[in-house]
Parts: sequence; structure tokens; C-alpha cells
Amino acid sequence: MKNKAISSPQEIEDLIRAAYPLIYVISPEEDRVEATLREISGRRGRKFVTWSITEGFEENGGGLPKDVRDPIRALENVDRFEDHALFVFRDFHPYLTDPTVVRRLRDLCRSFSTRSRYKKHLVLLSPIFKAPLELEKDMAVVDFDLPDRDEILQIVRATLDSVPMKDRANISLVRDEDLKERVVEAALGLTANEIRSVLSKSLVRTRDFDIDTILNEKKHIIRKSGILEFFESREGWSDVGGLEVLKDWLKKRQMAFSQRAREFGLPIPKGILMIGVPGCGKSLTAKAVSSLWQMPLLRLDVGKVFSSLVGSSEENIRRAIRTAEAVAPSILWLDELEKGFSGTKSSGESDAGTTARVFASFITWLQEKQSQVFVIATANDVTMLPPELLRKGRFDEIFFVDLPDPDERSEIVRIQIEKLNRRSTVHRDPEAFDIEKISAGMQHFSGSEIEQVIISALYDAFDGGDDLNTDRVLKSASELIPLAYTMKENIDAMREWASTRARRASTSGDGNPDDEPLQRLEIPE
Repeated sequence: MKNKAISSPQEIEDLIRAAYPLIYVISPEEDRVEATLREISGRRGRKFVTWSITEGFEENGGGLPKDVRDPIRALENVDRFEDHALFVFRDFHPYLTDPTVVRRLRDLCRSFSTRSRYKKHLVLLSPIFKAPLELEKDMAVVDFDLPDRDEILQIVRATLDSVPMKDRANISLVRDEDLKERVVEAALGLTANEIRSVLSKSLVRTRDFDIDTILNEKKHIIRKSGILEFFESREGWSDVGGLEVLKDWLKKRQMAFSQRAREFGLPIPKGILMIGVPGCGKSLTAKAVSSLWQMPLLRLDVGKVFSSLVGSSEENIRRAIRTAEAVAPSILWLDELEKGFSGTKSSGESDAGTTARVFASFITWLQEKQSQVFVIATANDVTMLPPELLRKGRFDEIFFVDLPDPDERSEIVRIQIEKLNRRSTVHRDPEAFDIEKISAGMQHFSGSEIEQVIISALYDAFDGGDDLNTDRVLKSASELIPLAYTMKENIDAMREWASTRARRASTSGDGNPDDEPLQRLEIPE
């Protein structure tokens, strides 16, 4: 029998049926949660009563005094209430630092469980979780789910129904069923109110349901987190030269987050780890995947996770994960992973175990996650990575990105020349360059080194009063010392490690530099 995830409403109803006295529900969607709780209380034969510090009690019958603002008095009234009831206390978390309030809640739990002949439950509803250790064993905690596909589809239909009939025919979603699924996918991770607002904004701005407008709404959510950075991906799939194996692997998973993929039985992809020579396209690939998959790219700066306050670092990584999951489907990009987690072994002596605990939280989530967050991690020095991270099951695949081979160098040169045309009024035809000769003059250059050579040659051409040409590029190449010289031992060790532990990102590669002597072209002045 398949294990099916239990929805938040079902989880809460099960807890009420099981007579749990204290339930902590985490959600920013007060109205939506309370509507669900009201339905549950009606089905279970309980009166539905709410309380807040500003409005006191608002009840569905029963005679509670409405002007009670003090939390202790409010809890005392709950204890004395003589009827089956479901009490919802809004934003009660600030009072959980008061020892008297905590003690009163514990008394209330015992009263509900043993002395009361009425079925009563207290729900603490808050957008954040903040509970003292004393209440850990007395309360059940429920993270209330954001709207799922079915709920979002209902909101989309309701928004569409609100459009006047004369304007409805011009909306693409009416004619394109595939667009409807893409709109639903784009809205996943937003609250119900956020979805209604952004759909209305999209209709006002474009007179249609616009995917980019919805994704921009997600961008604002990410910016508020302070730990994740939303990357505006300007790189397209055509900007990535070579890496055909890696690109093919990623293309096959382009639709892996769709409902059709779920119905087909495909598991949700977890992510990939790209290791290899610096400057060979790992970060560029992460940005290009965002464009290809039309998913938000979130960069996690591990350095921002660590805080001087005790316990804050662990909370920061959990908050970053929650934010990434809230805007799912999304891509979580961890660049130069080894620099963030290289100190896990010595963490106990250097930082009281903070790095180790943060790392443990991350890899546990990576192993067990069911959310539609695709993780792209990159690393330049595999020897600094904790071995636990490389275990099978953490990532779907580990790719080794080597220096480009001659054909890939030619492709990268062509791409870089074409990129110049996008930001210039001067058109330069790649066919006017001797691409093969340039490629031969950049033997064992990385992709980023090729880019810098062409940029340097462009500066020389501008200073010399002429245009970019083959000789300019070759002269610039002769002046650069590539990493293949300066990091030869490290690259050899990396290749040796990857030969049995990782999959090559390209169909071929330069191989060991010793296989082919490094040739430096002598370019005449």
C-alpha cells in the first residue's frame, strides 16, 4: 500500500479526534486556516471560538466575555467554558516567553485531558514557531500547507470568472490548456491572498495571466528572507558551450516537475553536484537551467547562514529551506559548496559544533525532501567536501566538468563573439574569424579564460582604433597563463578522483594535460 502524504486539514482533524488538548498551527494565512478549523469544528460538534489581543473573544455562542485582552484571563475563561469547543488564539507566540502563561497552558492541557467532561482543544495560530521547551511534550505542531494545485486552480478559475465576458475571449488561458498548468505551477508557493492579488495585477498589467508577473511576486518573497538571493538569469541554454552529457541530462528533466510527470510515476528530481576545474561552466549551467525550466533561481550564500547568536545559524538554514520550498518549484543554487561546509570535522573545537549542525540539517533535508526544490551545488575542490555529502542518495548525479576539448573551445569562442553582438551596435560575424586557429591557440583554456581573452582583445582593438579580429584574439591568448599551468597538480588529482566517482559532463575532454604537450603559440608583434 502506498504511503500518501496527509494534508494539513486532515492532520488537524485527526489530532482533534484523538483529543489532543494543545495544537500549534504555523501559517501566515489566518483567514484560510480559520475557515478550515471552522469546518472541522462543525463536523466534530464543537463551538468555534477565536481570541486575539486586540479583539478579545469572538465566539459562536456560549457567553464568553468579549473584552478579555489579558492572555492569562483568556486562558482562565477557556478553562471554565462549559461546552465542547475549539479555541483559536491568534498570534499567541509573544506570550510564550512569560513563565506564568506557560504554566497556565500546561495546567490547561492537564485539565482538558483529565478533569473536563467537555471536549475542548486550544489551537495557537501564528506565522512563526516559537515555543518553550516546557511545552514540547504537551503540544502538537502542524505546518499548514500552502494552497495545492487544486486550490490554486479554483482561484485561477474564480479570477477568470470575475473578468467581464467581453474581455475573457482575449485571455490566453481560455484557449491554451497547457498555459493553465504553467500558471498553476508558477503560483505554487504563494498564499491564497498572494495568488489572488498577483493574478489581478497580471490582468491589470497585461490583460492576461502572465507567468513573469507571477514569478516576480515570488522574487519579493525571497528578498524578504535576507539569506537567499534571487538570481535574474540572463543566460540562455545557447550560452553554454559544450557539456553535452550534462545538458542532455538536464533537458530530459525539464518537465519532471509537472503534474503529468507525477501521473506518469516519475520521482521529483533532487539535484546535482557539479565538481571540476574553475571557470568551466558550472555556475553558468545553473543560471541557464533556470531559463530553460522557467523556474526561479535562488542562490544560498552559506556565509550568511552563520550567525554569532546561539541557535541562529541552525534557524537560518531552516528558514532558507522553508523559503525555497515556499516558492517551489524552484532551483536552489549553492556555489562553491566546499567553502561553506569545509570545516565540519573541526567544528566541535572551532565553533562549538555550529557548522556540523547546520551541515547535518542541510544533508538530512537533501536526503528526505519531497518538495519541488532542485538543488544545484558546485565545488572546485572536492577534497574539502565532507564525505557524507557525496553518498548516493544526496544527489541524483555527480558530474565532473573538465576543461573544454578543441570542439568545445570552438563553440565557446563562437558563443562569446555572438554575445558581443547583443551588447554592441557593431556586428561581428563569427564566420569572419578563424575559429579553429583561435581554438588551437587556447589549448587547455577554461571557458571563463576564453571569455576574458576575447574581452581583453576587444579592449586592445578599441585602443588601437580598429575592430576585433583573429590576430587580436590570438595575441591576447598568448599573454594569458591558464589554470592548466598554475593548477596542474590540482587538476590532475581532481581528474583522478572523478574517474571512478563522477560522471563526465562532456562526451570527451582534454584528458590529462600530459597526454598532449601544452603548446604556446608565438604571435608576432
